[in-house]
Amino acid sequence: MAEVYDRCLGPSVFHPFAVDAARRCAGLAPRRLLEVAAGSGIVTRELVGAVPGAALTATDLNPAMVRWGAGAVPQARWAVADAQRLPFRDGEFDLVACQFGVMFFPDRPAAFAQARRVLAPGGRLVFTTWDTLESHGFEVPVMEGVRRAFPDDPPLFLVHVPHGYHDLDRVVADVRAGGFDAVEVTAVTVTGHARSAADIAAGYCTGTPLRAGIASRGDLAATTALVEESVVARLGTGPIAAEMTAHVVEARRA
Repeated sequence: MAEVYDRCLGPSVFHPFAVDAARRCAGLAPRRLLEVAAGSGIVTRELVGAVPGAALTATDLNPAMVRWGAGAVPQARWAVADAQRLPFRDGEFDLVACQFGVMFFPDRPAAFAQARRVLAPGGRLVFTTWDTLESHGFEVPVMEGVRRAFPDDPPLFLVHVPHGYHDLDRVVADVRAGGFDAVEVTAVTVTGHARSAADIAAGYCTGTPLRAGIASRGDLAATTALVEESVVARLGTGPIAAEMTAHVVEARRA
């Protein structure tokens, strides 16, 4: 899954936001950075280039992702770590970054409290969370294909998890519950470019947890083909592009 995720979705879905996140982090001039839920290292790679003099530690809960990321971005120090129980000293970092990971945390205020604990006074937390699924030009046709395959019981991973944390009042309340005082939210819309509808279909159906929901209900290959048809119907054949919107949250530790 890590390889498919990185190859099929990394350049089109996650890299445009990674460039934006790295630019924002570089503007804060951190010397010691921690990235949580780093996945396959898409943001990590951009951070290495944007803040070349900083010491960067990248973590993920999934050992397979950490192995993949360590191979892809060896300039960072990699470790398996739970964002809700970070194995680092108090005040060890100037900045904690997380792109599209907070939606997966079972207890988000606890994870934010951990980020605050490992930040030095004045340190910043910067993370990205998706807006609604309807604002994601690739995932709308992906879900159309999934619903065609399973009209009575579609797997709703994309709806409930990646896009299940778009209520900004709730997001800000959770960050404040984690101990942060100054919280700012910015909407960011970018255009993603993919090589083909087949890449998008394969990426989502076989490179994300949506795969398990599909496999438990029916044929993975047949569903992936239906999803590809839906993406083609919406976005065309050959290289395709779509707009996507997310929210960037920046919080400061007093």
